[in-house]
Amino acid sequence: MAVAQVRLLPAPREAHFSGQTALLQSMVVNVPGHDAEDEFAAQDLENAARPQISIADNSSTAYSVLLLRSGSAKAKDLLAQHHLTLDAQMEDEGYVLAVEPHQAWVVAASSSGIFYGVQTLKQLLPLPGSKQTLPLGTVRDWPAMKYRGIDDDLSRGPFPTLEFQKHQIRIFASYKVNIYSPYIEHTLLYPNQPLAAPPDSALTPVEVAELVQYARQFHVVIVPEQEAFGHLHHVLKYDIYQDVAETPHGHVLAPGQPGTLPLIKDWLTQVAAEFPSPFLHIGADETFDLGVGRTHPQVVAKGYGPVYVDFLLKIHEQLAPLHRRLLFWGDIGGSDPAAVAGLPKDMIAVPWNYWDTKGFDKMIEPFAKAGIETWVAPGDGNWNEVFPVAQSAFGNIQGFIRDGQRLGSTGALTTIWNDDGEGLFNMDWYGTLFGAVAAWQPGESSISAYQDAYGQLFHGDASGKINQAEKELMLAHAALSQSKSGLNSDQLFWLDPWSAEGQEASAKVLPFAVQMRIHAEQAIVLIEQARAANPSLKEVDALTAMDMGARRLDLIGLKFELCQEIAEAYAQVLLRQHDQAHSSEVHNMLDEISSMFGRCQDLRDAYSASKNEYKQVWLSENRPYWLDNVTVRYDLRIEEWQRRGERFATVTRDFEKNKDLPSASALGLPTVTLANKAEANKNEH
Repeated sequence: MAVAQVRLLPAPREAHFSGQTALLQSMVVNVPGHDAEDEFAAQDLENAARPQISIADNSSTAYSVLLLRSGSAKAKDLLAQHHLTLDAQMEDEGYVLAVEPHQAWVVAASSSGIFYGVQTLKQLLPLPGSKQTLPLGTVRDWPAMKYRGIDDDLSRGPFPTLEFQKHQIRIFASYKVNIYSPYIEHTLLYPNQPLAAPPDSALTPVEVAELVQYARQFHVVIVPEQEAFGHLHHVLKYDIYQDVAETPHGHVLAPGQPGTLPLIKDWLTQVAAEFPSPFLHIGADETFDLGVGRTHPQVVAKGYGPVYVDFLLKIHEQLAPLHRRLLFWGDIGGSDPAAVAGLPKDMIAVPWNYWDTKGFDKMIEPFAKAGIETWVAPGDGNWNEVFPVAQSAFGNIQGFIRDGQRLGSTGALTTIWNDDGEGLFNMDWYGTLFGAVAAWQPGESSISAYQDAYGQLFHGDASGKINQAEKELMLAHAALSQSKSGLNSDQLFWLDPWSAEGQEASAKVLPFAVQMRIHAEQAIVLIEQARAANPSLKEVDALTAMDMGARRLDLIGLKFELCQEIAEAYAQVLLRQHDQAHSSEVHNMLDEISSMFGRCQDLRDAYSASKNEYKQVWLSENRPYWLDNVTVRYDLRIEEWQRRGERFATVTRDFEKNKDLPSASALGLPTVTLANKAEANKNEH
């Protein structure tokens, strides 16, 4: 096997492959030290290998894999033989991996190191249908950042099943993520404060206990984020909490109210009891309403920053008996850097930015100068988009984590936000796993190297088609962004092209619609070709989600194209309705607007098909709660185009009875200028 073909994510610090291979027809995994955590790693390796390799109990002919702690005599002997070392910086999570003709071995000082060495070995296993070989070579590896996490929004619509969360944890861990941070506003069930938790869409204490125990096996710590300042509308909309709200039914807790700190303490005390993490995340971002209501006099007298910091100090003091380090979003570093010095030094600031590719120093430095630890938080680019904008996410993740490492940040949280209530995590793997990779790798992580490895390692696709499909989706987004419509893809997806706003967007989007659609359609073709060629592809639900994203992008372009065609056709029909010489042509154009194969029916059918696929993807990962809030939008669009089709059908029947056609405006069609321009362009040719 050529060295260039050995692709690993994250890329190891040191990797040397000879180009030769070992035959791997059967395998036996041994843990001489019999450590329970190492034996779990052995089982994880066996589970990954079993679909294509027979697992032996004990056979002299089977390929042997040894998982060894660095203190054992055998480990020391193997390291010495190969002139390899396990340095002090590798003791916490580092490992040495060697693949030899008849055996492979992992040496590490910790159970985490053994587990991560196994994850690398798993990526070297042959894909189904390929030659049963392993590439010979050695790897020495350890992380650049101590904390490597994914922050997942569980409060704005979709709420995952427990089984899907376990699936997420398995995948995260395989890419060496060690922090899973569920974002919670109101979706954790508090027995003392049960009102806000949606029925069947909140984690219960029993589910939390199961999830925490499950994650521990994979060396993943769950660090829950319970918003404890802002982003609490779904709590504060209840009148029972009116006395702790900054504004009636608003978003922000009011500092200084008698019930505010007791409420926070009640929440976080339960969180600490259920989640045995050394950290608690209290949120505290985007507290825009602070000073608008109850705290207006204090903010006027002291300033926004001092009031904000004073409240965090009180929260810190109130939660001190829990003996947890508190994380908080680092908004204050940008809005009032001078106030940062007043924060407790044992808190951890999480400066966030989801769109820039450079200029991150100013977000990190106020905390670094104050002696406050930081984790950086880039974004996946998924919010308010029909499919995540990878080109935006990649540059943001690459730059922010690179600069965070340079300025001493100890962790990274790649964030997923479902602001629109529609985001589905199976569309997010491409961006979030790059965040995992970049947090492990030192310095500036290569986007192209990640893209080249992703399809093979995540989906088991050696053809390159999935990689190319992801790139086609990036090109589709790039074409859409060229339109400079001022609207995100979500807004464009639901927008009515016949509305005033829709007509304005149409003029900007149409010049790029064909280019966007061709890229989206090519992505669909590549995904289906890869599936047809390899029934053993992994993460098939994510492929369905990817297909759905491509079809939704395609529908955006289709909608504006067909609405333009309807407007043009009807303008021509109006001009020729009394011209008997063109009677047949007029009837054909009316049929193209509404009939079995009409444009109105095409759009109805497209939204209907998209709805069905969306529901499939939703239910593959989420509980049913909130789904109706999305599908009703589909229902409205389906009904809209059904009614328009019926209206045009009535117009056609009346026309056949020698009635004059109504004006375009009477039918709600876009402005006449658009249709006249189309007619003028037609006549020019």
